[in-house]
Amino acid sequence: MTPIILRYGIIAGLIAAVPWLVYMLLLPADAREMGGLVQGYLVMLVALSMVFLGIKHYRDCVLGGVIKFGPAFMLGLGISAVASVLYMLGWELSQSVSKFDFADFYARSMVSAARAKGASAEELARASVQAQEFLRSYANPLFRLPMTFLEMFPVGILVSLISAGLLRNARFLPARHAG
Repeated sequence: MTPIILRYGIIAGLIAAVPWLVYMLLLPADAREMGGLVQGYLVMLVALSMVFLGIKHYRDCVLGGVIKFGPAFMLGLGISAVASVLYMLGWELSQSVSKFDFADFYARSMVSAARAKGASAEELARASVQAQEFLRSYANPLFRLPMTFLEMFPVGILVSLISAGLLRNARFLPARHAG
């Protein structure tokens, strides 16, 4: 099971991390906006399709076409964990080689969002303090790394649940045997 977790997890992690790395490298240092959440989560879903494929491969090629929900779910979680670690490492790499400072951008956007809502001077001051707290927290890898991991892993849990639920039925996309 471990080779399948590693193989499909690495593929999923690369599918999720490489586009971010390329995007961040192309983003100018003074960018005023970043890509949307929808695009980011779509890339994650495409990457996490490897969970489904990994469980199906294990069911069909190793177990002879039958898998129970528990082992399928655990396999999916393993693939999701490997993918999320690679996504996290890819984000760290992109932050270290990119000219774009995500933390500063995000902190400024917190204050700008408050200003756009017509915040009072007191609310703007509060938003500014929160932005500074975010910058301080984000500079700490013990805060930043788990937060980045948790961007992808919960989606992996959901994909693992759905995949395990579907693939526990041996009649769902049964293995094709050459013959």
